Amino acid sequence: MSASDDRATPLSAILLVFATGILFTGLDTGAKYLVLSGMSAPFIAWVRFFSHLLLVLILFRSWHHTAMFRFNSLPQQILRGVFLFGSTVFNFAALRTLQLAETTSIFFFAPMVITALAGPLLGEWAGWRRWMAVLVGFVGVLVITRPGFHAFSIGHVYALSATLSYCFYVIMTRRMSATENPPSLIFYSALAPAVLMAPAVPFTASAPPTAVAWLLLLSLGFFGGFGHWLLIQAYRQASATALAPYPYLQMVWMMISGYLVFGQLPDGWTLVGAAIIVVSGLYIVHREHRLRLRDRSTPSAEDSELAKKL
Repeated sequence: MSASDDRATPLSAILLVFATGILFTGLDTGAKYLVLSGMSAPFIAWVRFFSHLLLVLILFRSWHHTAMFRFNSLPQQILRGVFLFGSTVFNFAALRTLQLAETTSIFFFAPMVITALAGPLLGEWAGWRRWMAVLVGFVGVLVITRPGFHAFSIGHVYALSATLSYCFYVIMTRRMSATENPPSLIFYSALAPAVLMAPAVPFTASAPPTAVAWLLLLSLGFFGGFGHWLLIQAYRQASATALAPYPYLQMVWMMISGYLVFGQLPDGWTLVGAAIIVVSGLYIVHREHRLRLRDRSTPSAEDSELAKKL
């Protein structure tokens, strides 16, 4: 792929990323509404994955395609699903006390953490420029959480735990992508949490208090599952580098939703910290793009690795 081709981003791919951000915003908005209504985060997360599992079975027409049930390492599939479930539970728990834009800002620190972890865990060591971007991103997290200035709370602990759990999920995805088929990675990431957490459901379950809460609870799997599916379609049409800036627009949708539904607007510190994290993340994307252009012999592999960092 030439550099000019890489810049020619199809409008349809951009719109798919926009739609993905709106769906993920719906997921977090619904989860925040439900935890504020008194429902437990683990139960909400379990329903999200159970309904996601049903959606995957229908979308992939599992009765005709059995490849999604095949695996090379079931323990790794299960562990990867546990990391994804942990990320979801911690994120939902953080939403009880933090604003939507605040949790999203911290979550956008994930590409920098993945860059740092890829060295010791995957043997993919970052250069000094990307390490500087990681440190700058961490400064952005400190600006948002402000430990020692009475701003740091249990919600920030949950948000950081969600980010770290998600990073291990991505690292495992990258490690397993060479040996496991993509449909199985999607299927078992929903199946593992739904099965493993099923015994805890009787102890954490509670009925939604209103009809709106029922609707939101049952729609979480659609928001999450369909959002991931749209993102896959977007990366089939354009390179990860070309689409890299657009996921950050989810911050805008989160702020709009937070204001319309909960009457919340992020403070200046959150906006400054989010801007630092976004700039740092975009620099890492830019650096990856330069390295990919330097090695034209394996562009698709570089695109694939970059897509998994976003």
